[in-house]
Amino acid sequence: MRFKSAACLLVLAALSGQASAQWREWDAEFDEEKKGWKEIQAQIPVYPKAGSLVLVKTGSATSHRFYVDTSSISVGEDQVVRFTVVTKTSGGATNVTFEGMRCETRERKLYALGHADGTWVRARNTDWQRVVLRDLTPYHHTLYTQYFCLERTRPTPVRIAIDALKQGRGLNPGSTTE
Repeated sequence: MRFKSAACLLVLAALSGQASAQWREWDAEFDEEKKGWKEIQAQIPVYPKAGSLVLVKTGSATSHRFYVDTSSISVGEDQVVRFTVVTKTSGGATNVTFEGMRCETRERKLYALGHADGTWVRARNTDWQRVVLRDLTPYHHTLYTQYFCLERTRPTPVRIAIDALKQGRGLNPGSTTE
């Protein structure tokens, strides 16, 4: 009788082990949605051409002019808006940057710097930084509030953002850019 009881216990233990494994597997699949955000690898765009540059009106006191290359705007699977900016300084210099913006966290990132010969070099500091109103580069705040992140939790559809940039009007009536 003891042998039968021991065998039954072994069978029950094996079955409960299988059930436990199935629950762990189900929990892992269920928790998949809770996993943290993961950034995809950014693909460096082609160097901007004058014909696809659109002025971003920042309303700031700076005499610099900021242009977005509309052909470079994309939204990745990671929900990062990626774009190229051409900055023309009051002193005559031109700076080209490839950047990203996360609507959900109100952050921006520099991926690469453009050279005058049309080549790119990866940025040294690629940490995500907060988008703030008072910044040396006011276009970040303007792009965040007026074009790329209207809903704050997800990016504006690319086509809508490009159309608004080309028309020179922001999409958020509650915020000013001029």
